[in-house]
Amino acid sequence: MNIPVQLLEAPRQGVVGPAFNNQREIRFSPQLAARYEREQQALWLQWKPSPRPCFNPALLRDLRSYCDLVDMSGAELSVDGEKLPIAYSVLSSATPGVFNLGGDLDLFVALIERRDRQGLLMYGRACIDVLYRNYVGYDLPITTISLVQGECLGGGFECALSSDLIVAEASSRFGFPEILFNLFPGMGAYSFLERKVGQKLTEQLIASGKVYSAQEMREMGVVDVVCEDGQGAAEVAALIRSQSRNRNGLNAMYRARRRVHRLDFSELLDVVEIWVDSALRLTSRDMRLMQKLVSRQNDLGVPRQLH
Repeated sequence: MNIPVQLLEAPRQGVVGPAFNNQREIRFSPQLAARYEREQQALWLQWKPSPRPCFNPALLRDLRSYCDLVDMSGAELSVDGEKLPIAYSVLSSATPGVFNLGGDLDLFVALIERRDRQGLLMYGRACIDVLYRNYVGYDLPITTISLVQGECLGGGFECALSSDLIVAEASSRFGFPEILFNLFPGMGAYSFLERKVGQKLTEQLIASGKVYSAQEMREMGVVDVVCEDGQGAAEVAALIRSQSRNRNGLNAMYRARRRVHRLDFSELLDVVEIWVDSALRLTSRDMRLMQKLVSRQNDLGVPRQLH
């Protein structure tokens, strides 16, 4: 199998002069698009990965292009001579019933079988690069929101956790299945969760391998808002409206929270190294279990029981 690692190193695109269409949308690729909502002053990012709803290398490349765009915007886009302020960045999915199922397990299997430590490290680095920039709000006065509609597992859960706020529809489900094949989520899960809910609950969530409901996540303090199915986008819009009068102060509070619970990129990179070393120690049985999850990803399934 030829691993498209070069996709992670593709030239950065979409940074200068974003090409909006008539709907104020930027299409980075068939897998990723962003649209600007004027009333909300929000950039809505929406992905639709193929062939599986996971973070494949091409999607990671596109996400880096989006991060570059926001990084260099100064929280303001200039389109056709008009200044468009960016106060919010919203992460969402266009795959029905799935926010994201996480890492590209098919790629992991191939890299592990080849003992390709550098390939695994490059993949992990590409993941934390985009998650960290979302976590720090692009070092701009931008509030980040994850809208979860459906299954949110592994790296998808890590991605949601990188935002300031998580809004989830009632039927959404969250979990880290990695422990089921003797691994752990290595792209930010421990760092993001420990700062949000503490060490004990973080290790419980990671070590259990269980899938939790949106309401359970709300009760644990992981999810901020739970709404009825089909109302996620409207709930995010309502949340933004509710913050409009105090937007500056609330964004400053989120930035202060990040400073108090300081997270350096080097910490995430060190954990990725631990993850890579752990992945290379997986047994043939562990690999078979991972391959079962690849089939579940293909079917948009949930890894409830593995034998």
